[in-house]
Amino acid sequence: MSLPPLFGRAVFRIHCVGVGGMGLAPLAIFLARSGWTVSGEDDALTPEVNLLLAEAGVALSALPEDCDLVVISSAIAPEHTALRAAAGRELPTVRRGEMLAEVVRGKKLVAVCGAHGKTTTSTMLVATLRAAGFGAGYVLGGLPARGDFPPAAVGGNDWVVAEIDESDGTIAHFSPELTLTVNLDWDHVDHYRRAEDLGAAFGALFARTRGAVLVHRGCELSRGIAAAAVPDRARTFGPGGNFASAVASDSAEGLSLKLGGEFQINTARVRAHGAFNALNATAALAAAQLMGAPMREDLLAAFPGVRRRQTVLSTLGGVRVLEDYAHHPAEIRPLLTELRRGLVAERRLIVVFQPHRYSRTAQFKAGFADALKIADVVVLLEVYGAGEAPVAGGSAADLLGEFPPGGACHVATDTELFAALDGEARPGDHVAFVGAGSIDRKARAWLVRWRCEFWDKFTEEARSRLSSTTKVAREEPLANKTTMRVGGAARVYAEPASIADLQALLRLAHEREAPVLPLGRGSNLIVADEGVDALVISLGHENWAGFEPRGGDRVWVGAGLRLKNLCGLAAKAGLAGFEFLEGIPGNVGGALRMNAGAMGGWMFDVVEEVQFITTRGEVGTRRKADMHVAYRHCADLDDAIALGALLRPAAAADTGAVSRQIDVYRRKRQESQPREPSAGCIFKNPDGGSAGRLIDQAGLKGLRVGQAEVSPVHANFIVNRGGATGADVLGLVRVVRNRVRATHGVTLEPEARLFGKNWEDVL
Repeated sequence: MSLPPLFGRAVFRIHCVGVGGMGLAPLAIFLARSGWTVSGEDDALTPEVNLLLAEAGVALSALPEDCDLVVISSAIAPEHTALRAAAGRELPTVRRGEMLAEVVRGKKLVAVCGAHGKTTTSTMLVATLRAAGFGAGYVLGGLPARGDFPPAAVGGNDWVVAEIDESDGTIAHFSPELTLTVNLDWDHVDHYRRAEDLGAAFGALFARTRGAVLVHRGCELSRGIAAAAVPDRARTFGPGGNFASAVASDSAEGLSLKLGGEFQINTARVRAHGAFNALNATAALAAAQLMGAPMREDLLAAFPGVRRRQTVLSTLGGVRVLEDYAHHPAEIRPLLTELRRGLVAERRLIVVFQPHRYSRTAQFKAGFADALKIADVVVLLEVYGAGEAPVAGGSAADLLGEFPPGGACHVATDTELFAALDGEARPGDHVAFVGAGSIDRKARAWLVRWRCEFWDKFTEEARSRLSSTTKVAREEPLANKTTMRVGGAARVYAEPASIADLQALLRLAHEREAPVLPLGRGSNLIVADEGVDALVISLGHENWAGFEPRGGDRVWVGAGLRLKNLCGLAAKAGLAGFEFLEGIPGNVGGALRMNAGAMGGWMFDVVEEVQFITTRGEVGTRRKADMHVAYRHCADLDDAIALGALLRPAAAADTGAVSRQIDVYRRKRQESQPREPSAGCIFKNPDGGSAGRLIDQAGLKGLRVGQAEVSPVHANFIVNRGGATGADVLGLVRVVRNRVRATHGVTLEPEARLFGKNWEDVL
């Protein structure tokens, strides 16, 4: 690939300092995807960003010897070791904004800018363009909430969507094709001493824009600047806007929008991520239409949401814990207003707030206090300086002074934070961690502590309700209870010995609002390394492994009976029709839940009725004709646990004949499937096709991530070569899925279960 010069010189290797931040990480990925050799370093790299950088080929290292250019994030202090080393070698050093402006020079840039909502709006715009098949490149300023939606990508045309940050003045380097300004508030007072200075910067940006300038009609400041700078090219969005406006009121289905004429679109999907996001959707759709993307009603159906924007971290125990990036009074006020609206009577809104930058805190502390007073409980953390030196009046203590006595508390350490929150949250409360600094890590640290206390109490109460024959354990390792042999522990693990004990467990979980996950033989699931934050129930006690012949050639089998044993017992009884289950390393309960199949047969081919227990502890029986069964799925068991089933085999047969057929199937499996630990087929077969064939044709057999490998025997199996981790397996699943999509244009959907998590959060 021929690389264009940067800043008037040949550049081959770029080093990014602060590469873990949401400003620089997407840009580093974009640069690497564009052909440059990119490395980076960061003192606080999260696992999610680490994986994204690795997938893009961004190496983590100190300043390389053969580096040509250094790019720094806005949070890097001048005395940073890498900057001193770069200066000693006379290497050119540029800021993130300067680098972005240089790399998109000559492109049709859509500059998404403004005070609040840039990342959400730009993600909506990119989601719209992707859905429309409009191949623009993009550089976001945050992480989409789905793993299959990267924060940056190189496009197939001349358009590039990018967030333009005004905080450090680098906005002056951009000359967009189209500018979208979501709103404007005076901010970044360390750089813009007066509101007029901010207005001048945006007026100049609007004047340099070659095409339309989109501004929020309800924002007097941005509308006025656009009218003065580019009166002939200004377009407005939002209620009453001259290009994109709401033409119907809120409804359960969303907000109907009018875009540049008569086109209407439904925004129900974006409203699921916050009602006030309908305005951001209006802006994104307007920009897409101005770019020339084809419009459809469902363009935002695939909007993934953005991490740290009303991201729910936990609902354990009925306490809703979430995080949000809001760091300006104008962002905090609508956020807390919406959270307050979602609370039921007598429930409280508890807010932990970390101010971002001393200068902002000093300038807006009265506004912060006024917005935060919407909450019932306010805990203030120390200011996150982001490389800025303290300023007079800009400390957390100064912000505390804006509250009436007892209206908030200030904590200086994590220990003090934990003490302030311990015992505070009750079922039905919302606990919101708000801010743009390191508060996400503090939220997770508190959650670890809070969850531990919750599960300790849960286990103690469970043991008091159960018989001595039922096993209950904290932090029970799950890897050896699965056929893949990877993953962490269950927060609480139980093996009930009777229906009465199972009912007691389920009723307790319902009372305490604790999630419940049934575990069979673990043959079709993958456990993440962090384990499962739930009560995991296994019907592993011998009492659940019954095999009772009934009249009329029927047999009752318990959910805990291994399929291999079912086949053997049926053969001895001279019952045919179960042979296809031989070799599936699961039990009856799992086979019912997944409608397991092999050799042309399916579990529900031989089912007459199923006994189950609901998550509230209610026992019931349902005939097959009344159940909702599909390929690899029984919907009736999504929120229930199978206890057993009445089976009707195809016919009575000679014991020897059944045994011979089982041997035939066994040999066929041994010849066509790997023997190493696996979770069976990883992906579902697409309509009219074979997942294994697509993976094989993409040349992926033998591909490894760590000790996880695409099996050379069968490409739709990922095997554990010994010592694989959950991260190895999940990383390989992502790589295979992305390669198949790139090679064949087919998006494979997982068949194996991700235990305790959702695949969309990983892929």
